[in-house]
Amino acid sequence: MQDYGGPVGFRMALAHAERVEALIVQDAVGHNEGLGANWKTRRAFWAIALLMKSTLRTNLLSLQTTRTRHVGSDPNVERYDPDLWTDEFAFLSQPGQADIQSDLFYELPHERRCLSKVAAWMREKQPRLLVLWGKYELSFEPSNRKA
Repeated sequence: MQDYGGPVGFRMALAHAERVEALIVQDAVGHNEGLGANWKTRRAFWAIALLMKSTLRTNLLSLQTTRTRHVGSDPNVERYDPDLWTDEFAFLSQPGQADIQSDLFYELPHERRCLSKVAAWMREKQPRLLVLWGKYELSFEPSNRKA
């Protein structure tokens, strides 16, 4: 599971727990506490989504935000191939992507409601787990990096 796929994968695990042998999670969160300060603006968006939708699109789909998703807070930006974010930005700029991406983003609060069930399931079942995390990942609080 990775990023937006994290909540989807956790829902699948809850629905078919008997099929889960192990979990591999990269830069995704399995509990509400992991959504740190970076989510303050996003929570505001969810509260007044229709009013903020154009602001979200401008921010979420900008070249700067796309670049930040790849480099995070890494001070050594020169180590990254700029094609990483320019290719993604070109994809996000295609017709229809603004609607798709903002719809995915708006769906996250629904996914967050499942996180307490995920946390309880993980405590009870204790599946084998591999968690990979980007050192400069900005979306989640470092002190709350739990799967």
